[in-house]
Amino acid sequence: MKKKLYLANPYGFSKQSKNLLYEFINIFNNLNIEVFEPFERSKDIIQKDDNWAYDLAESNFHDLKNCDCIFAIVNGIPPDEGVMIELGIAIALKKKIFLFRDDFRNCSDNNQYPLNLMLFLGLPRDNWEKYYFESLQDIKDDKKGFVEWAKK
Repeated sequence: MKKKLYLANPYGFSKQSKNLLYEFINIFNNLNIEVFEPFERSKDIIQKDDNWAYDLAESNFHDLKNCDCIFAIVNGIPPDEGVMIELGIAIALKKKIFLFRDDFRNCSDNNQYPLNLMLFLGLPRDNWEKYYFESLQDIKDDKKGFVEWAKK
């Protein structure tokens, strides 16, 4: 059965970043993963009427609920607030969580984790690094077992 992945990201807000977003989507599509990318999936909602905001949030929540995992791009200081809320929902729903950060700036107040420690409640206490990616090549090379997970 095809895995469903919710791709939480801030890249849809920028025309330049959308190109990078498509790189992620292509990697996941090549792994036969169905990608739920919120900007693409909700573009019709925004055009519907002036009261689109709640409908958009509800649609994203529904998609996240129906996915097997969340793959969250957590660049920035702090990372995008919408992505952080989606991660909080995913943690509460006990979804499998994968984090991506290729931003070299420090975004943590401790040396144990590279981001806010609350995000790591959704990852295994031991071996959380297996779910944390710092490059697209990490995903492609499957050094952490993402491809293996996708094919289960």
